[in-house]
Amino acid sequence: MYPAKKNILLTGLPGVGKTTLIRRVSEELKNLHSAGFYTEEIREEGVRKGFELIGLDGKKGLLSHVDIKSPNRVGKYRVDVKGFEGFLDSIAFFASQTKLIIIDEIGKMECLSRKFKRIIKEILDSEKMVIATIAFKGSGFINEIKKRNDVRLFEITERNRDSLLSETLSYFKKH
Repeated sequence: MYPAKKNILLTGLPGVGKTTLIRRVSEELKNLHSAGFYTEEIREEGVRKGFELIGLDGKKGLLSHVDIKSPNRVGKYRVDVKGFEGFLDSIAFFASQTKLIIIDEIGKMECLSRKFKRIIKEILDSEKMVIATIAFKGSGFINEIKKRNDVRLFEITERNRDSLLSETLSYFKKH
């Protein structure tokens, strides 16, 4: 049986290192048959133009871009909700061999998808261990997830990001 707070959420200001930390955790815990994804900036001539999805299996998808056509928007970015949902369908979140689920991130763009929000709830309610990044600011669904009884929320800062890696790894290796 997993501990009551088996879901680890990492939050912090943009650019503090949440994605870097979650990628390092993913590398270190490959033996747990992880499933999930992380996001990466799409840059053109040094300017951020959008975000790409990268599955732990190497599959790629588009989350958002300034130049795509979409009615869904967060800031200057247009969000490809339909493409994101298709990408989610390719991830083996609920496969029996999957022991750890890694999500980067539970944020405003991702939460435009009802399917994503449903999957997040199912994952958090499952017996699988979860580590995810979550937006520092946000109301509604984001706030609801942060307040769950089975969630342990860590705020990443420049000061603690290196120690959080070892703390997170030791937590998952114990369980």
